[in-house]
Amino acid sequence: MLGLTVVAGNVECDVGAANARCILTLAGRADVPVHAGADRPLKRPLVTAAHYHGADGLGGVNLSKPGAALASVGAVDFIIDTLRRSLEPVTLCPIGPLTNIALAVTRAPDIVPAIAEIVLMGGSWRAGGNVTPAAEYNIWCDPDAAAAVFAAGAPVVMMPLDVTLQLPATAERCARIAALGSPAAKAAARFLAHGHDPALKRGLAGPPAHDPAVIAYLLQPDLFDGKAAHVAVEAASDLTRGVTVVDWWGRMGAPANARVIAGADAEGFFALLTRCLGHYGRIA
Repeated sequence: MLGLTVVAGNVECDVGAANARCILTLAGRADVPVHAGADRPLKRPLVTAAHYHGADGLGGVNLSKPGAALASVGAVDFIIDTLRRSLEPVTLCPIGPLTNIALAVTRAPDIVPAIAEIVLMGGSWRAGGNVTPAAEYNIWCDPDAAAAVFAAGAPVVMMPLDVTLQLPATAERCARIAALGSPAAKAAARFLAHGHDPALKRGLAGPPAHDPAVIAYLLQPDLFDGKAAHVAVEAASDLTRGVTVVDWWGRMGAPANARVIAGADAEGFFALLTRCLGHYGRIA
C-alpha cells in the first residue's frame, strides 16, 4: 500500500482522515501515510450519511487515537505525484465518492496511462439505490466526479450494490471474525455488524459488506464474475441523479469503459476476509 487518501462522503473529510489513521493504527500499519482530500463534491454541497453511519462515521465503534500525524501533502497531489513517479502502473481503490480521482485526472491527464485499474465500490445496475430509489450513495454524492472518472480512459472495475448485497455480514460470519480475538478482528466484526437490524427489516441476511469487496477483488479476483460494458452516469436530473446506466448489450454504440461485477462467491469472500483479519491480528 503506497498511501491512503480520504474524501468527504459518509462524513466530513477531517473526520474520515482521523478514522483512517485510527484504523491503520489498530491494524499495525501506522506507517501508511494518510492524505486528506476534497472536502466537498465538485459542483454540489456535501450531503453526508451520518444518519446511518453516525456522526463518527464508524457506527459508534470507539477506537484509540491515531498513532501518526496526517500527511502534509494533499490527496490529489499525492495521487498525481505517485502516478508520475511510479515505475509500474498503480491501482486505485476508491470506496467513497470519486472527487479526489476526478480532480487528479482532470488536473493531470498525463497520469491516466500510469493507472493499472480503478477498482471502485459504487453504482448499481439492477438493485436500485441505497440513498434514493435510483442511486447508490458514493456515485450520488458526487455524480459529476463519477462521470469524469468513467470518461477518463483508465481501466475501471465497478463493484456495485448488486454484488455487495450478495455479501451479507450475517451474525454467524461476524461471530467467526470476532472469535479471532485480536483488537482488529473484534473491531472489524463490530463494523460489519453495524446496521444489522435495518438489514433484517429490508429482507437481507445481514448488512452488506460493501467496501471490503474492493480489496477482496484485488486479492482473489476469481471470487467475482462480471462483464465489460459502457457505464454512463446521470449528473443532470434531480430525480435520477447518480444513476449508473450499464449498457450490457451495446445499444448505445459506445465502447466499454468498465468491467461491471455482477456476481460473487459469498462463502469464499468471507473466508478470505476472515483469513486476512487473522493475519492482521497476529502482527498488530
